[in-house]
Amino acid sequence: MVQLFWKSFLLLALGLSGFLAGMWIMRTGMERMALDRLPDLIGRFVKTPTRGLVTGTVLTALIHSSAGVSIISIGLVSAGVMTFADSLGVILGTNIGTTITTQMLSFDLDALILPSLVLGVLLSLLLRGKYKYIGLAVLGFAAIFLALELIERALQPLSQTDWFKSFLSESAQHPLLGVLAGCLLTAIITSSTATTMLTIVLAGQGLIGLEGAIAIVLGNNIGTCVTSVIAAIGQPLNAKRVALAHVILNVFGVVLFLPFLTGFADLCRLFSDNISVQVATSHLLFNLISSLAVWPFTKWYASLVIWLMPEPVK
Repeated sequence: MVQLFWKSFLLLALGLSGFLAGMWIMRTGMERMALDRLPDLIGRFVKTPTRGLVTGTVLTALIHSSAGVSIISIGLVSAGVMTFADSLGVILGTNIGTTITTQMLSFDLDALILPSLVLGVLLSLLLRGKYKYIGLAVLGFAAIFLALELIERALQPLSQTDWFKSFLSESAQHPLLGVLAGCLLTAIITSSTATTMLTIVLAGQGLIGLEGAIAIVLGNNIGTCVTSVIAAIGQPLNAKRVALAHVILNVFGVVLFLPFLTGFADLCRLFSDNISVQVATSHLLFNLISSLAVWPFTKWYASLVIWLMPEPVK
């Protein structure tokens, strides 16, 4: 039993590491394509909340990193290139954009692994200049699905153990435990997408119900704020306000959704009979509803954050 646990644990750790590496490779490829233009693009297209939301959504979907776009925004605010109020639209957009990767990965695309590996290698060798990074992005895509296969294999033996079933069952019965687990895991591995995909795998193997999976996904959205908070340490006041705005948005979103967890799960079931897609849908709907609810009131939201974090008294 102990040997089985360690074997599964090591395989799971390898799978998670591979997933994070694949995300990094794919993101690096997309970022290298844009070179140093990301800050300029963000600064140019955020002059209204709507443009900021669209910009944040598109860039996050392209580089597969809401934390990356958030950190760039904090840097631009710190440098005075972008105002705190303008940054809020981008933050709202990053929450939506991060769900696009999860939506894509929730479908069974294993048949694309080998073609992606071959195509990625060929593009990396044949293309020149910044275009060769397209191949890097494709290789990252293939690495992600290879890692998900490892994660599934790691969890299969664990699913037969009584303690693992008991732990998951207990978490499903107490949504707050699921939220806490999702929050802590995302804070540790600094990737809400990785934690959400792990949750999708657990649900797909029947190890956890939809309500428990959604609770973990809600926790993921709180845990992902940790990166923004760390990036804001030692930065000017407005940069700290960006991080606070991100925290408030996700924490209050979870607080409002949690009492209606059963009804929210029923809503997600309407979109598909596949529980993996249902979990991905919950991730999408939570972030979409939370961001769009705040979007019309961005100026008032900015005023609230400024009131909560005022200028220090001299």
